[in-house]
Parts: sequence; structure tokens; C-alpha cells
Amino acid sequence: MPLFNVTLKENASQDKLEEAKKTYKDNGCEIKHEFTLIKGFTVEVPDDKVGVMSTNDHIHVEQDAEVRTQ
Repeated sequence: MPLFNVTLKENASQDKLEEAKKTYKDNGCEIKHEFTLIKGFTVEVPDDKVGVMSTNDHIHVEQDAEVRTQ
């Protein structure tokens, strides 16, 4: 199952974070990690639910990937 990073905009409320987590959990996703320095989390998404992943006014979603330096 693919992993996605979900981050909230700096001015988003704690309620928006909890709402986002609930939405993903309700759609069969599993939160794998919660960030501490920024509002957000990494979520594992079933292949058939990838379509529920969307960016809106409060959140940004991107697929988790390895980062390398040269």
C-alpha cells in the first residue's frame, strides 16, 4: 500500500488536523506516523482508496518518496 504525507497549512487549527485524520481512518487508511514539528502525518492508503487523497484549502497531500542528496 502506498504511503502519503498529509500536511496542514501553518494557520490550520488543531480541529482541522483531527478532521483530516478521521477522514482517512474512516476510509480504511492507517496513520503510520504523526509529525511533531509541523501539523501532519504519514498515512498508508489501500490501493482502491488512493482517489480519496486530495489537497484542499487546509491540507497538502503528496506521495511519500525517498529523498537523496548528491
